[in-house]
Amino acid sequence: MSSPSPDMPGLPTDEHIFFRSAGSVNPVIDRADGIYCYDITGKRYIDGMGGVGVVSIGHNVPEIREAAVRQMEKVSFAHPFHWKNQPHMELTERIARFAPPGMTKIFMCSGGSEATETALKLVRQYHVERGKPSKYKVVSRWSSFHGNTLGSLSMTGMRSRRELFAPLLKDMPHIAACNCYHCPFGRSYPECGLPCATDLEAMILREGPENIAAFIAEPIVGAAGGALTAPPEYFKIIREICDRHEILMIVDEVITGFGRTGKNFGISHWGVVPDIICTGKGLSSGYSPLGAVIVKEKVFEPFRMGRGFSHGYTFGGNPLSCAVGSAVLKYIEDHRLVERVAQLGQYFFEKAQELYELDMVGDIRGKGFFMGIEFVADKKTRRPFPAGLNVAGRIGDACFTNGLIVGAGKGGIDGVNGDHVNLAPPFISGEEDLDEIIALMRKSILDVRQALTV
Repeated sequence: MSSPSPDMPGLPTDEHIFFRSAGSVNPVIDRADGIYCYDITGKRYIDGMGGVGVVSIGHNVPEIREAAVRQMEKVSFAHPFHWKNQPHMELTERIARFAPPGMTKIFMCSGGSEATETALKLVRQYHVERGKPSKYKVVSRWSSFHGNTLGSLSMTGMRSRRELFAPLLKDMPHIAACNCYHCPFGRSYPECGLPCATDLEAMILREGPENIAAFIAEPIVGAAGGALTAPPEYFKIIREICDRHEILMIVDEVITGFGRTGKNFGISHWGVVPDIICTGKGLSSGYSPLGAVIVKEKVFEPFRMGRGFSHGYTFGGNPLSCAVGSAVLKYIEDHRLVERVAQLGQYFFEKAQELYELDMVGDIRGKGFFMGIEFVADKKTRRPFPAGLNVAGRIGDACFTNGLIVGAGKGGIDGVNGDHVNLAPPFISGEEDLDEIIALMRKSILDVRQALTV
């Protein structure tokens, strides 16, 4: 049944929408400004998830709107087979300045799934051009999410996303997740020796180094794990293993890129420079579809000397989207928002410690303005709630009712069990905003706790 607009004749209905999920029960958004969204009844919601880790600089920023209009007055589309365009050139210059040292070549696309799909094809052709055509497999981790295209989904380790489409997916190897709260090896950090990292080398040797092209990981796991965060040594060990076996290291920074964690890119917290970065979301702050793959010069060199890259998208380097992306990155730089997230991120996590007073809050993790909260039935044993209770989903719904948008997820422990919510507020949020987010989070958890005990 379609959802008519309540008491507002003349507004469209959702009758013809092919919903991704049970979207027909969602309210209709009317407008958004700063950190707030408003539905057509006028109810206000704090965008505590930044549109699923997208909205970095806030909604309805005049400078971005003006940049889009200026570009539309010139040219909105120019196919990359026929034209270079100035916004494309300007944006890639800005991205290169944001990127870690030596990562200077940027391939533009329209979103995160396109970026990781591009990286999959890029590493394959990279090894072919270097005379190693047997290298094609990309190792990833369980409890990961790298996109919804078939290639990116093949690398994904999130069971709920994979299982329906498994017959269509390429058989890519996966290793254990890095989850110190529920260690898959039954050990405790730091005495553990990080088997979650050394497991990569064991997998490479089982599959044959001659067959492995790359390893991909999110610096901080998003949807699949509730901001799972690796210990300091983890990515240094991964980097060494990749170098030892001539394997490219890809980091998926679709959520964590461009300041979300308090650094330009999340991987910088671990003092490691990857070979490839996939990004999107915050690159445009949601003002236009945009994604990018950033590579080291050494990765680009075989393409320069060879046949070029046998890949591309109609909207890759689109002048309108690139003009928007440049305006967003300029806004982040001009307002020193990365530094702001680093500073206020400490306050955000300190404030969130109050939630540990609640008996079902087991773990709080992440960095900057990217936080995961895991819920457990028993704090002492870290036992999760039964999956059928859908605790995270119920808390997410309670938050929405209370005027806070969060990201609810499940299966972070083993693909089935584990409940978490993610918070990723816009970078412009102040201390009072963060206080309100945590207060609404507390109220929503208590609402669900009461319902569970009735």
